[in-house]
Amino acid sequence: MQRKRYTGYIAGGVLVLLGLWVMTTYNGLVKKEEAVKKQWAEVQSTYQRRLDLLPNLVNVVKGVSDFEQTTLLNITEARSKALNGLSNTDPSAENIKEQQRQQDAVAVAANRLIIQIEKYPTLKGTDAYAGLQTQLEGTERRIRVARKDFNEAVAVYNKKTRSFPANIIAGLFGFKSKEGFQADAGAEKAVEINFGK
Repeated sequence: MQRKRYTGYIAGGVLVLLGLWVMTTYNGLVKKEEAVKKQWAEVQSTYQRRLDLLPNLVNVVKGVSDFEQTTLLNITEARSKALNGLSNTDPSAENIKEQQRQQDAVAVAANRLIIQIEKYPTLKGTDAYAGLQTQLEGTERRIRVARKDFNEAVAVYNKKTRSFPANIIAGLFGFKSKEGFQADAGAEKAVEINFGK
C-alpha cells in the first residue's frame, strides 16, 4: 500500500515536471517568435522611413524645369508599390522576398534619380539636397542593421525550434522554421540607395 502511494507521488511529480517543462519551452518559443515579429516590424519601419524621404527628394528635383520627368515618374511608381507592400506585416518567406524585391526597385529608381542629379551641379549643391542625402544615407545604414538584426532573431528562433527536446514542443504546437533575408544567387547584398561617395 505504501509502495503504491510512493509510486503515485513519483508519477505525479514526473507529470508536474513534464508539464512545467512543456509550459516553459512553449513560452520560450513564443518569446522568440515575438522577437522575430518585432525585428520584422523594425525592418518595415526603416523601409517606411526610406519611402517617406523619397517624395522630399523628388520635390527638390522638380524645381529644375528641364529635369527628366520619366525618372521622377519611375521613382513615384516604385515607391507606391513598395508602400502597398508594407501593409502585409507577416514575416513569411514570400512576403520577405516580395518586400525586398519592391525595396530593391525603389533603390534602383532612386539611384537613377541620383545619377541624373549629378548633371545639375546647382541642384546638387543646395542645402535641401545635402540634407536629404544625409538622411537617406543614414536610412540605408538603418536598413542594413534592421535586416541583420532580423536575420539574427530568425536564427535564434530556428535554433530553438530545431534543437532537441524543444523541437518536440515546436512540432506539437506548430512552430515552424522561418526564413530571413537572403541574397539572390550571385548578389553580394541587396540594392541600396547610393550617392557615389
